[in-house]
Amino acid sequence: MKNIIKSILVAGTILLASCSSQQSLQEYYVDNSENPNFIALDVPASILKMDGVDLSDTQSKAIESLKKFNLLAFRKTADNVAEYKAEKIKVKEILKDDEFVELMKINSQYGKGVIKYLGDETAIDEVIIYGDSKDKGFALVRVLGKDMNPAHIVQLMQAIQKSDYNGEGLGEIGAFLKG
Repeated sequence: MKNIIKSILVAGTILLASCSSQQSLQEYYVDNSENPNFIALDVPASILKMDGVDLSDTQSKAIESLKKFNLLAFRKTADNVAEYKAEKIKVKEILKDDEFVELMKINSQYGKGVIKYLGDETAIDEVIIYGDSKDKGFALVRVLGKDMNPAHIVQLMQAIQKSDYNGEGLGEIGAFLKG
């Protein structure tokens, strides 16, 4: 009887491990934060310098719902094209997960991307912004907050545009994202 129970426990453990074999977005950030091809940065929402900016009530609520940003960017060079392609596939696979709800697609002169979120329509806890450029690489931004409202995301973008924030405090990732 003991051997049967042990066998069931071992089989259950293997089954659980195989079910959760896909890497989470958080694990991807942690695994690549020390990789020299990546630029990684965690910044508080206060870096946006929204004090003194004339905001509507909706914009203020949107800003208050933010906690921090996790930024991870892969800088593509002539020497890491194969790794760039492999990492881009990994990220896209993670973002295909049904837990991520697509908010909008981005297609601009700088590249293509997508904005997705985790949570429900009235209380988002994480917004994921992914964009890639064939020339420069890709960037993955996790906007972490509490009960963020999808309708407020546009308001948030407008509030950031009103501010004096020009990427200060982001170091080389700020230069990467700008240009």
